[in-house]
Amino acid sequence: MKWSAVTASWSRYKKTGQAIGVYTRTLTILMTGSLVFFLGLGVLGYMQSKLTGTAPSSSMKGLAASVSSRFFMDMMGMEVPHLQADRQSFTFSQSNISGFLFSLVTDINPDDPKTLIAREMPGMDRPVVLSTPQGGLVVDSPEDYGPTSQDLFKGENVGEAGSITANPGGEEGPVMGPALPAQAKPPSSAGKNVAFIYQSHNQESYLPELPGVKDPDKAYDPKKNVTLVGLRLAQRLEKEGIGAVHSDKNYPAIEKTFNYYYSYKYSFKTLQEAMAGHPDLDFYFDIHRDSQRRDKTTARIGGKDYAQIYFIIGGKNPKWKENYAFAERIDKALQEKYPGLSKGIHAKSGEGNGVYNQNFSPNSVLIEVGGVDNTLEECYRTVDALADAISEVILNAEKVDAKPQGEGDGKKQG
Repeated sequence: MKWSAVTASWSRYKKTGQAIGVYTRTLTILMTGSLVFFLGLGVLGYMQSKLTGTAPSSSMKGLAASVSSRFFMDMMGMEVPHLQADRQSFTFSQSNISGFLFSLVTDINPDDPKTLIAREMPGMDRPVVLSTPQGGLVVDSPEDYGPTSQDLFKGENVGEAGSITANPGGEEGPVMGPALPAQAKPPSSAGKNVAFIYQSHNQESYLPELPGVKDPDKAYDPKKNVTLVGLRLAQRLEKEGIGAVHSDKNYPAIEKTFNYYYSYKYSFKTLQEAMAGHPDLDFYFDIHRDSQRRDKTTARIGGKDYAQIYFIIGGKNPKWKENYAFAERIDKALQEKYPGLSKGIHAKSGEGNGVYNQNFSPNSVLIEVGGVDNTLEECYRTVDALADAISEVILNAEKVDAKPQGEGDGKKQG
């Protein structure tokens, strides 16, 4: 009997030991596999940045752009009960998970039918996140939907042709929005006009400024549009001591066979004209409006609403990294002064234009100010803050470019 009991106990211990061995091997395989996976991602990312740096990669950054901050809050809510939100909108519900996977694989959002044609329409390619506010992991990506009909830019009411104006903060025209500081800062650009502001999609507008218009796809207007936002930026830069030139060129009124999707072709001619007339120009800003709704384009700062900003880089530009470095300096200055105003830097290099005239200069960037539901007043507040950041970047650039006294005259000092 005792021998039978010992045998039974040994058998039980043996099974326990075998189970522990299985668990240990499984855990080791999982840990090793995870380590190899992440090491592989790191190596591939490094190789990609070194060998294929001609265009931004969507890889992991594209994945980050596919999810929202709600995703991470719900992940934490699974462990911290008081962080759980309404279970009907819970991120990890069956419908949300299936929708996310479908969107990740196909680039089509089941809740947004427009994404079905996004890959076929110019200017609607999926953006790649290059940097996020305050080093965060995830931000909402910009959405740029063109007009549903070219008829919006036809007929008698297309507006005036527009022109290129230097020093728009002077006596040439009224100041847009709230009053600017009474005294301008001493010129930091040595009296030269160095900043050029223009609008490739010059009739992009904002619904609150268009009485009777409720459809975001019809938020276009020949007078009340993003051109006023660009003008305000130029005027504010002037007050910051930066010589600025502004274009209010209205392409539907200029181009007889105007096609919205040729906008960058039209604005490239504007860049050439501006440079010919103002050879000191060195910094270029193309101001746009995003297509997202108010909850994704508005920030509350100091008790006031501001239209948020996206910086867009043309990934098809072979020298896009230079433009990215320029945008990054502005974005950093803006985040330090006005946290929450910027929604990061994004690149577009798939379908659509993909260059955005940024091959014209390494100091060129496209900036989206607000969305269809923001007001001009909110946009004016934003570009005032943006001008503060831009002037700091330009001033620093001017200091770097300036030669020390006596350098370059071919003579030894002393």
